[in-house]
Order: sequence, then C-alpha cells, then structure tokens
Amino acid sequence: MSITGYPTYRPRRMRRTANLRAMICENTLTAKDLIYPLFVVPGENIKHEIETLEGNYHWSVDRVLEPVKEAAELGIPAILLFGVPSYKDELGSSAWDMNEPVQQACKVIKENYPDMVIITDVCMCEYTSHGHCGKLDERTTVDNDATLPLLAKVAVSHAQAGADMIAPSNMMDGYVKAIREALDENGFSDIPIMAYAAKFASAYYGPFRAAADSAPSHGDRKGYQEDPANSDEALREVALDIEEGADIVMVKPAMAFMDIIYRVHETFNRPLCVYNVSGEFAMVKAAAKMGWIDEKRIVMETMTGFKRAGAKMIITYHALDVARWLKE
Repeated sequence: MSITGYPTYRPRRMRRTANLRAMICENTLTAKDLIYPLFVVPGENIKHEIETLEGNYHWSVDRVLEPVKEAAELGIPAILLFGVPSYKDELGSSAWDMNEPVQQACKVIKENYPDMVIITDVCMCEYTSHGHCGKLDERTTVDNDATLPLLAKVAVSHAQAGADMIAPSNMMDGYVKAIREALDENGFSDIPIMAYAAKFASAYYGPFRAAADSAPSHGDRKGYQEDPANSDEALREVALDIEEGADIVMVKPAMAFMDIIYRVHETFNRPLCVYNVSGEFAMVKAAAKMGWIDEKRIVMETMTGFKRAGAKMIITYHALDVARWLKE
C-alpha cells in the first residue's frame, strides 16, 4: 500500500464532522445483525431474572411471546432458544420430547410471529443427568458415534415443532452430516444448519451454565471442545462442517477469538456468526455497575469489532439494548 504522506495527505480532514466520518465508515451495525438468546423453562407464569445474566430471564412457554414481541418491535430478526427441561436422564431423552419447553415454545412463537426466525440449540448437556453433551460410554466419556443419532432426533423434533434453523453446539465429529441427513430424510431439506464450528473449551461460559443448569457433574468438555490455544485446528473444524453441509458457521466465544473470526471470514465463503457469550456479557455488566466503563460505548464498540472482523450475525445477550441504542 502506497500512501502520499503528510502534509499532502491529512487523514483528519475526513474526521472533522459526523457526516464526513459517516461517509467513510467501513462497517455498519444494524438490528438485523443481531440474534437474541432466550431461555425457556417448565411451568406457568414464569419470568425470572437469571442471576448470572442481568436483564435476561427464564421464561415459561405461556410468557415467551413477551420478549419475542419486544425483539420483533426493535427489528431483531431472530431468536436462539435454549431449554431447561422438566426431567433429565442418562441419554437426555427430554431433548427430543415434543412436550418440553423448546418444542412448545417453537409452536407458540411460530403461530404468533411467523416472520421471526426461530433458531434452536441442539446439544445434550442441558438434558442429561451427567451434564455432558452426549451418551457416555463405560469410561464415562462421551461416545461420539452413539451420540449422533440422538442429536439427529433432537434436530428433527425442533423442525417438526416449527424451528426455522438448527444450531448444533455439541462438537461431536460428524454431527452436521448426521443432522443434515436426518432433516432431509424427514422432509426438512429447506431447514438450514448453523454449526458451532469453532467452539472452544472456554472459561467464558460460566454464567450460561448456571442459566441452563448444564454444568458437567464430573470432568470437563476439553475432550470435544477445541483448545483455545489453537487456530489452525479451528479452520480444520470449520472446513469439515462446511463439507458436511453447514449453511452458516460460528465462532464461540467471540471477544478473545477475534483472530479466529477474521481467519474464518477470510478463508471460507460461508455466512459467519459469532457468539458474544455469557462471561463476556457478565464482565461488561459488572464493570458498568461499578462505574468503571461506559456500558453503551463499550458494547457498541465490541459489536462493531465483531463486524469488522468479518461476522455477519451476532448472538448476544446485549441484543435488546443494542437495538434500542441503534434507534436513538
């Protein structure tokens, strides 16, 4: 890159007024970039603030239209549903039970807000009694290949309930292929898959595990989630998921993995989503409450950073606030 230097070229000329700055702005954030996560739970008339995720709530199915209505009115096009089941067992069978909160919420939302894109998380950790993301073998580690048909059953049940997109987060080898084949075989070839393609074994998930009651009862998830030290491995995982049929790929977490976001964006011709996870959200909220940071400026700068790195979509617990600020 060749640039004629000072005093011929003065970059500050184009920063002098708000309109001049807008004219050369390289990345623009809109409400259409946002995906709002929602947690649905058993019971009735429940709106309970999640202690670890300030301003986010557990919703019973009979009240889930309240946050959906707010998101729709703010111009947010999509929600991501997580479920807390009414029962758990070794296999996580409540995950594909059509009477459980996620499936019931899909039906209610689709009936009342047909244009809202319903994305459903497909994993087993919230549903298994042991808190791991699949069926355990005799060594009490996740049996990858035995888990695949269970994930496929979950995905099909979500599609049958009205989900518009499946977002599998389990990090099993071959999971996208298994889910794609199951959806196609059951008449859902038009349902896209958003793959958690580069999901790292991160310390940033703590608040979510409390919200979804999904902490493992023993061990950890390092045997199936990626090492935060690796970036080449992340690209291999993304490539595999695309080969198996992923329509959208995701990097999770986001803030500490901007380099991965950029590499995925530059390497692959697929829409890219990032997940601004619970720990990232909670740290901002805590610092803002102490008066150490300007919450609005920090959040908007972070969202713009994700866009600059190459993200097309952003899953964030800040979604409602961001959409409101964009309207100001």
